[in-house]
Amino acid sequence: METNFNQPQRQSKIGVLVLFFDSLYKFGKAFLPIIFIFLIKADFSDKVLVFAGILGLIVLTAIVAYLKYLNFTFYIDEDNDEFIVNEGVINKTKTTIQLNKIQQVNIHQTLIHRIIGIYALNVDTAGSDKKEGNIKAISHSLALALKSKLLDNEVKREVNSDEHVLQIIENNTPVSFLKINLISLLKIGITSNYVKSIGLILTFFFTILENLRNIGREDVIDEDKIEKVINSYPVIYGTLVAILILFTVVFLLNIGRTLIKYFNYSIAKQKGSLLLSYGLINTESTILKPEKVQIVNISRNFFQRKLNVLEIKIKQAVSDEKKQSKSQIEIPGCNTSESDEILKLIFKELPQKGAMMQPNFRKLVFAIFLTIVLPLSGFFIFGNYINAEVFNYSHFALVYTIFLLVIHYFGFRNYRLYVNENHIIKQSGAWDIDNEIIEIGKIQALTTSQLFWHKNLNIGSLTMHTAGGNITFYLGKFDKIKEYVNLWLYEIETSDSNWM
Repeated sequence: METNFNQPQRQSKIGVLVLFFDSLYKFGKAFLPIIFIFLIKADFSDKVLVFAGILGLIVLTAIVAYLKYLNFTFYIDEDNDEFIVNEGVINKTKTTIQLNKIQQVNIHQTLIHRIIGIYALNVDTAGSDKKEGNIKAISHSLALALKSKLLDNEVKREVNSDEHVLQIIENNTPVSFLKINLISLLKIGITSNYVKSIGLILTFFFTILENLRNIGREDVIDEDKIEKVINSYPVIYGTLVAILILFTVVFLLNIGRTLIKYFNYSIAKQKGSLLLSYGLINTESTILKPEKVQIVNISRNFFQRKLNVLEIKIKQAVSDEKKQSKSQIEIPGCNTSESDEILKLIFKELPQKGAMMQPNFRKLVFAIFLTIVLPLSGFFIFGNYINAEVFNYSHFALVYTIFLLVIHYFGFRNYRLYVNENHIIKQSGAWDIDNEIIEIGKIQALTTSQLFWHKNLNIGSLTMHTAGGNITFYLGKFDKIKEYVNLWLYEIETSDSNWM
């Protein structure tokens, strides 16, 4: 039986529990420090009052959760093509979302949702830095029916041809064309996110160490014992052991995170949109419209190229660029042929690398000066002024210099801008090679810049502004940049594409 979304719908009745725990969490987060202090410092009679207050807070939370459930309704106004959500307890709010502005619909199921047997659904547009139309408790069948309605790409029109009617019905059925297996996820887990994981581990370690010092428990981590252990082994041997332990932890952490987050990753086509489903503990089901996609980033390093796997990150329109990393969609572990199929679905063709623009060698020189010459000069000059023994660490400076020289060299060699008739591809990266792809018709603005001492050298920079973020290419031939800008501005002004 088809659900009539023209009439106001409520969330699942059992979803009152979700609203209750959600409200209780917010209240507890606000008042927990005060309650904790009272329980420690108060005497018995005051503690009784505190527990009575907690009980009253729980009752109040239950009442608020029930009122939220009663006042929360959602429906689709087909006459105006709008999705309308009403909510609020004291202050009532009505959110109206135009259907053609919806770029993504997400269906979530956390562990608690899975136990209760419900789902959460939210609607994403480019007009806000948060999710609109957030429905926290809905049945799976109702969630699927609603997201299908919200992302119906077919144009309403009279149809007399039986053959065309059959084609539309077939387009409404999800067609799975990609499923990422465990082997591919293992390859991605082994070969990616090492820098991020190492940073998280070091941050966690130093945070714990600092907190132990603040509470006066330095004895938990005895620095004298650590120093004795280090001194009992040769420096090189100790360093190798530390690196081995660190990378073993990172190795296991990456594999576990990848398998848990992207387990059973599948992609299907439905009504001209992409349906992405994945997750082991918290399951995600996301539908996105290809025409809303702003930037596609394909990332691959040396090992991933040998294993024939890569990562795809899809950026859509956002109002706050700082939150772009949280809102982007990731597709890990697909191979080259699968990546080509995804790109064809998004761009209606496979983007090709066209005419190449490369940066001036001064980009490499400036990077070396900024990250090697200046830091080392400051270290030795000011270090010698403070302590003459600073030159004893010159071997570390040599390793630092060689490492950064290698990084900058490969980064400069891979830094390119490719331009064809419909697409622009920026390639960058030293180890992880990123290829950011945008359609020329989705560029919102173009900015060129040139320092006064670069005029005679005919070099300058270009920034392409899109609703999904900016892409900048530094120190290319400025006359060629201006030629491309004039051509792109003409194409943008004459384009009639509707991607917002």
